[in-house]
Amino acid sequence: MTLAVSPISDYLKSLHASLQSNDDGEVATYIPELGLADPGSFGICIATVDGQVYTAGDVDRRFTIQSMSKPFIYGYALHTHGMETVLKRVGVEPTGESFNSIVLDQVSNRPYNPMVNAGAIAVTSLVEGETADRRYDEMMRYFGLFAGRDLDIDESVFRSEHATGHRNRAIAYMMLNTGMLDRDPEDVLELYFKQCSISVDCRDMAVMAATLAAQGTNPVTGETVLEPDHVRDVLTVMSTCGMYDYAGQWAFDVGVPAKSGVSGGVIAVIPGQLGIAVYSPPLDRVGNSVRGVEACKKISHDFSLHVFDGRTDVHSVIRREYTAADVPSKRVRSMWERDMLADHGKRLSVMEIQGALFFGSAEKFLRRLTEIAREGRTVIVDFKRAAYADRTAIELICQTALVLSSGDCTIVFTELSGKEELQGLKSALEERVGSSPRVRLVSDTDLAIELFEDEILAETDFSLYDRILPLAEIDIFDGLSKDDLQRLSGVATTFQYAAGDKIISEGDDARVFFVVARGSVSVSVTVDGSRTRRIGSVGQGAPFGEMALLDGGKRSADVIADVPVICYLFSVERLREMSDEAPAILPTILGNLVRILSDRLRLANDEIRALQ
Repeated sequence: MTLAVSPISDYLKSLHASLQSNDDGEVATYIPELGLADPGSFGICIATVDGQVYTAGDVDRRFTIQSMSKPFIYGYALHTHGMETVLKRVGVEPTGESFNSIVLDQVSNRPYNPMVNAGAIAVTSLVEGETADRRYDEMMRYFGLFAGRDLDIDESVFRSEHATGHRNRAIAYMMLNTGMLDRDPEDVLELYFKQCSISVDCRDMAVMAATLAAQGTNPVTGETVLEPDHVRDVLTVMSTCGMYDYAGQWAFDVGVPAKSGVSGGVIAVIPGQLGIAVYSPPLDRVGNSVRGVEACKKISHDFSLHVFDGRTDVHSVIRREYTAADVPSKRVRSMWERDMLADHGKRLSVMEIQGALFFGSAEKFLRRLTEIAREGRTVIVDFKRAAYADRTAIELICQTALVLSSGDCTIVFTELSGKEELQGLKSALEERVGSSPRVRLVSDTDLAIELFEDEILAETDFSLYDRILPLAEIDIFDGLSKDDLQRLSGVATTFQYAAGDKIISEGDDARVFFVVARGSVSVSVTVDGSRTRRIGSVGQGAPFGEMALLDGGKRSADVIADVPVICYLFSVERLREMSDEAPAILPTILGNLVRILSDRLRLANDEIRALQ
C-alpha cells in the first residue's frame, strides 16, 4: 500500500533521480550469472514497522539475495538452537579480512562471525531436517515468513554458484577438519548456494528488514518470526560485521545495522521504525552496492536515522482522535446553537499528538492526517503533549501541509505557542505555509474548535446575532413574567467593553454576575504560578460570574472580552432586596441557573466519555 499524497514517496523519487547517473563500480562477475545483471537497474524501498511501503525506481526487478540472507539464517539458528549452541559454531567478532577469506579464529577454530562466508556456511549447517529436501523446505519456509510470501530460488544463479564455488568448498572442508561441520560439506554447500540464490525484489527485502525493525514481527502478515532477544543479537552482528571491510566506516557514516550482497542489494534496519532496501548491481572494491551505500547515507542523514541520534517508539504518537460532534468547544452556547453544531460537528477532526516527533513517528501521524484530509474535513493537529520535533519531522510536516493545503481540507495546528522545544516547528510553519488560507496556527485547541463552530453557524440561518439581546430572550431569565422582566430591567446596568478588556479578575469578590448581551468573552485561569490558560468562553445570551448567586466567594478565573462586548450586570444584593416586591425573580433565576449548570455538567460528562 502506498499513499497518493506522501512527502516520503516524493523524497525517494528525488533521491533516486539524483543517484541514477552515478555509474561508479562494477557488476560482480566471479559468479558468472551475476555478471549478466543490468548495471542501470536501481530501486529503493522503505517499509515501516506498521506495514506502509514507499518505493522508487526498479523495485519489482528480481535479484538474488546472496549475503543478505546471512542475518536471517543466523536468526533461524538462534531461534532453533539457542545462543550457546550457535556460539560453539561461529563467533561474533569482525575479521578485518575479505568476506570470502579462508580463515578461522586460531583460538577456537570457529569462523569469526556469521556475516562472512565461513560463518554463514557453519550456520547453514544448523538448518533442521532429516533429508536435504526437508532442510531446503525448512529454510524456504523460514525466509518466506520474513518476506510475508512464498519465495523460490533462481536456478540459473544456483547452478552458476555451484559450478564456481570452489573457494567456499575450501572453507567448508577446512571447517570439517576443525569440527565446525558435522555433515557432508557438499550437502551443506548445496543448501548454502540455494540460500544465496533465493530470488527477491526490493519490496521483499524492505519487508524482511522491517520485520527485524519490528522486533521480529512481520509488519505485513502480523506473524512473529523471531524473538526480540534474538533480533537484538542479529542486529548487533549486522552493526559490526554486515558491510564487509566497510563496516566501521558504515557505522560512522550511516549508523544503522545493515547487510549487503554481491548481487547489488543493501538492507538497513532502523529499530522501532522501518527497514530500507536498495538494489543496484555495480559494486565498490569491497563488494557493496555503490548506489545502495550512497542512498542509505543520504536517507540516514536527511531523516536523522543514525542509531546514536536517540529515538523512541512510533506507535503511540497519536494519543487519540475525536470530532467536534464528540467534544464541542467549551463555549457556552444556546440550545439551538448546540443542536445545529451537533449536525455538523463531524466535519472537524482533532488529532492529539504526543511524544517525540522524528521520521518514524511523524510519518505515522502524517499518513493518518492525509487519510482524514482526503475527506475534505477540517483537521486540528494538537501538539500539547508533543515533546519535540527534529528537523526531519519539521520538514515532513511542512511538506504535507503544503500539499494538503492545495486541496479541499483545512489544517489547523494548535498548542505550539510558548513551547520552546516546538518553536522550530512553529517558525517553519509560519514561514512556509502561514500564508495559505487553508493552513492556520491557533494558540489552543478549544479556541480552534470554537472558531470552527462559529464558521458553521455563520453558514446557516442561525448565525450569531449582531444585536443586543433583550432580557426576555435570555435563558437564565426564562419563565419570568413581563412585569418581573420590567423590574429586572430597572436594576440591570449595561456596560460596554473593548476587545481585550478584563471584566473579571481572579480573586475579586463575587458580588455581581453578568450576562453577555452581544459579543463573547473568554475565561482563563493562572497555571504554574504565572502562565494563563484559556478554559472556555461565553457567548451571547449566556451568564458568567453566576456563582456569585450561590456562594458569594472569590472569583476563580479571569474573564476578558474577545471582541467589543455589551454586558448586563446584576447586583446579587439588589436582587435579594427585590424579593419582597417580586418574590418570583430570584427563585426563577436560581432554578434556571441549576438547569444551566446541570446542562454544562452533562456536556462535560459526555466529553469525558468521548476522551476515554
